Amino acid sequence: MPIPKTSPVKTAALIVVAIAIFSALLLARPRTSAAQSPESPDVPSLERQIVAKEREGMEALKTGDLKRFGDLTADDAVLVDAQGPATKAQVLKNVTGFTLTDYSMDDVKFVPLSDKSGLITYKISEKGVSHGKEFAAQAYVSSIWTKRGSDWVCLFSQETAARQH
Repeated sequence: MPIPKTSPVKTAALIVVAIAIFSALLLARPRTSAAQSPESPDVPSLERQIVAKEREGMEALKTGDLKRFGDLTADDAVLVDAQGPATKAQVLKNVTGFTLTDYSMDDVKFVPLSDKSGLITYKISEKGVSHGKEFAAQAYVSSIWTKRGSDWVCLFSQETAARQH
């Protein structure tokens, strides 16, 4: 993301952010169901679409398809991690030389924000190579996705490193 002189581990953490919001919001607000949200009558479908797009971004990082990864990120996106906020351009610069080899998304939670946007949070466990160095990490990720025209894009993502027990 924004720090060009980051270590491979920090760079890896920054990249997950791109796919990587608002964990405090989720904790402060109970999970909303379709019955509770009249503006989002088809919450399960919306949730499936957004989770699928998040996974598509992760798969793009596994296959090295940085164009697809960029297409899934809004031009005006804000991506935040321990280094602070970053723009789409900064994130795309930092994902060069980064490849995921394996990942899992656990404990996915969803909050609808409108009939065409939503927030997901999950715990990611990942392995990969960042600028020639192998890494393994766990983090909590939050992402806001919205549909613009016919395309889904990530507007905001935030990552918090998971404590190692």
